[in-house]
Amino acid sequence: MTVTTIDIDQDELKQAKDLTGAKSNREVIALALRTLIAVRRQPYAVERIIDRRFEPDQIDAPTSAPAREILEP
Repeated sequence: MTVTTIDIDQDELKQAKDLTGAKSNREVIALALRTLIAVRRQPYAVERIIDRRFEPDQIDAPTSAPAREILEP
């Protein structure tokens, strides 16, 4: 991991920590970077889902319900 020094608005950093519940500056910045990456990748993922084509045997394949313990915490 590389150590990088950056100037960050302390008020915005505090707001981000309050909104996310992050305990440290490092945690809130890591979360912010992961969120930015996910948001920017999302349109591409949606396009891939829309463009996906299925074979007839995939469409008619049997399905099963998820295990109950997955649905209830």
